[in-house]
Amino acid sequence: MKLLRHGPSGAERPGLMHSDGTLRDLSGVVADIGGDVLSDAGLAKLRALDAGALPVVAAGTRLGACVAGTGKFICIGLNYADHAAESGMAVPPEPVVFMKATSAICGPDDPIIIPRTSVKTDWEVELAVIIGTKAKYVSEADAMAHVAGYCVSNDVSERAFQTERAGQWTKGKSCDNFGQIGPWLVTRDEVGDPQNLKMWLTVNGQSMQNGSTKTMVYGVAHVVSYLSQFMTLHPGDVISTGTPPGVGMGMKPPRYLVAGDVVELGIEGLGQQRQDVIAD
Repeated sequence: MKLLRHGPSGAERPGLMHSDGTLRDLSGVVADIGGDVLSDAGLAKLRALDAGALPVVAAGTRLGACVAGTGKFICIGLNYADHAAESGMAVPPEPVVFMKATSAICGPDDPIIIPRTSVKTDWEVELAVIIGTKAKYVSEADAMAHVAGYCVSNDVSERAFQTERAGQWTKGKSCDNFGQIGPWLVTRDEVGDPQNLKMWLTVNGQSMQNGSTKTMVYGVAHVVSYLSQFMTLHPGDVISTGTPPGVGMGMKPPRYLVAGDVVELGIEGLGQQRQDVIAD
């Protein structure tokens, strides 16, 4: 099942993709794609609906972030062995954890906004995990039962803010429109093995990232279990699990985004995104 949110920014309504490829409105069924709707029981109720009887969403309608009520946007750094190598860094002995402000979250095709004073805005295609039920001190064996589904994430980063200014990475990750998620939440039953998904990203049609979740150091189950030892995960929380090689920072010489660029990215089975790059 593919769940989504449609409509103007700040006024999104819940929806799903019908098997015929049309988008259908769920606002008469649930308030939003979040909270208890993301539990196994909540998802089962949506699966039982006659999707063909739901109102059709007009073609061309904007898609928002595919999940509502996100309390935490957690990111895992250097989680691909080949990306760690291009960054000149060792594979970490434990997952590198940092937070991205929830105010960075936006729709999958909303623009990337280059912040004022930015000189090193970069791209990162990532597999995002969306939590469906509360997870606290869960084992790796039980972790996947707490996952509602997955989506594409662009963990946009300003590298000078991230690594050349005093402090932690968060300020290089949290600018407005630095967190495109969607186009839809694909429930975990439809994804199969999350550790075997092809992923890609292009800038102006040129291939930059062409990888696979196979090279992820710490897999989804491990990451969910690991995080739950330090913080309670709640429905709607988003975990962006790291990026494969091909980011601008790793190129020789580095290549960063400028206004007018077009970024496109996707993950096998999870859909794709397209973003125009604009200046603040």
